[in-house]
Amino acid sequence: MDRPSIVFMGTPAFAVASLEALVNAGIDIAAVVTAPDRPAGRGQQLRMSAVKQYALTQERLKDRILQPEKLKDPRFLEQLDALDVALYVVVAFRMLPESVWAKPSMGTINLHASLLPDYRGAAPINWAVMNGESRTGATTFFIRHEIDTGDVIMSEAIDIGTDETAGELHDRLMVMGAALLTRTVQRILAGDAPRTEQVIPDPSRLHHAPKLNPANCHLDAHRSARQVHDHVRGLSPFPAAWATWTSADGRSMHFKILRTAIADAAVVGEAGRILVEQDQLLLQCATGRVRLLEVQPEGKKRMTAAEFIRGSRALEGVRLS
Repeated sequence: MDRPSIVFMGTPAFAVASLEALVNAGIDIAAVVTAPDRPAGRGQQLRMSAVKQYALTQERLKDRILQPEKLKDPRFLEQLDALDVALYVVVAFRMLPESVWAKPSMGTINLHASLLPDYRGAAPINWAVMNGESRTGATTFFIRHEIDTGDVIMSEAIDIGTDETAGELHDRLMVMGAALLTRTVQRILAGDAPRTEQVIPDPSRLHHAPKLNPANCHLDAHRSARQVHDHVRGLSPFPAAWATWTSADGRSMHFKILRTAIADAAVVGEAGRILVEQDQLLLQCATGRVRLLEVQPEGKKRMTAAEFIRGSRALEGVRLS
């Protein structure tokens, strides 16, 4: 009897760890579905997805890459039918139409970077950090119509450090999630995977994880130092928290804040005011202050606060809003 195969769907580096773990576990992968090559960078040269780059290094995968522009394309659907695979595995990919996820007899599963049903949505890692959570995790579940609502297969929790950034948490969850997904696939193919319906006893206690945009990345200094610090680390290193830097003479610029530390959690002052103490750049919050450790002024590269101070002139009367 032939060993069962899967179809893997994913695009960014987060998905590469899962694909590599499945390959190393000896799971047969009939096809790797990823995003089409896209123009990127100043030269607008075509760039492959991280998943495609990895698949091309694997002898068994390099000729099994599918890059549909549209997931409802009849030709792509025919390609999937020809594979005759019983399980699809999705990690950080596009939203699938039912014509795709309903195909395999064993279902289509997804790896999500939160402890479902909490933090459903596009940016669970960022929002968990932004909200100051001390714990999160990864969940594997069966895909169905409503996003991130399908039956849970397996989950694993992980602690979040008080100063950990979303980027650092991303990298830890990427590794942990890959191992969790591999165990999930092995159990499904063996026919002994658990399956639990998502139950929400109190919807008001659930958090959402919507897509990041300029509005929800804006830094509000009219919050506590802890909340401002959490907001910054939840958006670091990308896309980064931002605010408007306004000098005493009224000139303003777009200003990104990439790394902070809580300087004084209790002091009260004018929220948004920038203070300079030796080589330290401080932001007064509604309660408390944070040290701005790494920043990026409009049109400039990322730099430490000390570098920014040395390259700046008048810093008195500056505000962030």
